[in-house]
Amino acid sequence: MIIIKSDMEIEYMRNAGKVVADTLAKIESVIKPGITTAEIDKLAEEFILKQGAKPSFKGYGGFPASICASVNNEVIHGIPKNRILEDGDIISVDCGAILNGFHGDAARTFPVGNISKEAEQLIKVTKECFFKGMENAVVENRLTDISAAVQKHAESFGYSVVRDFVGHGIGKSMHEDPQVPNYGTAGRGPKLKHGMVLAIEPMINIGKCNVKVNSDGWTVVTSDGTLSAHYENTLAVLNSGPEILTLS
Repeated sequence: MIIIKSDMEIEYMRNAGKVVADTLAKIESVIKPGITTAEIDKLAEEFILKQGAKPSFKGYGGFPASICASVNNEVIHGIPKNRILEDGDIISVDCGAILNGFHGDAARTFPVGNISKEAEQLIKVTKECFFKGMENAVVENRLTDISAAVQKHAESFGYSVVRDFVGHGIGKSMHEDPQVPNYGTAGRGPKLKHGMVLAIEPMINIGKCNVKVNSDGWTVVTSDGTLSAHYENTLAVLNSGPEILTLS
């Protein structure tokens, strides 16, 4: 069941979303060669708590950390640990916070020091994929209008779209209906209505779309070892047009 949010509930979600956006901005400011993903996680958790919010991810389904930190060929759900980031790496950070009973959820892929042109383009195109999807997140469109726009843009660069994991509705629960694939044929799925709130999150690979889960039970990696990038925002579908709730 898709839960439509009231204007007041969307305001609560703006507040939760701002905590997430500000946390990601804080993280971006410290990412450099030599820092560990565990240090980034500690900083994120402390910052979220100082805002009067709680990390959405910590303990969710047994996840042990406050952010997901996925490096290079890691797609999503990377567990922060004592891995030292090196010059040329890219790191996808997924962050969630709950405030006043509502969740915000967003992800960014950041460069570590000097990265290759190939990696730079992947990050840029993955972000563009989100905004191509957002252009279609308008009242009376169909859900897969978003999906098809993401897929078309990614594949126009020769990239592939991860199919095993998708975006989602969000609100009082981290994951709500509907699922939001990053691929598909336009014109299908439920009609978009004022008050729907979606986490749209392109996960784009340089190589093939196939992924697998590592032995830790969480970290998803590309099967062919190629780079992957992730860009996500929580977005409200409104009569006035789509609004990103996770921008600082």
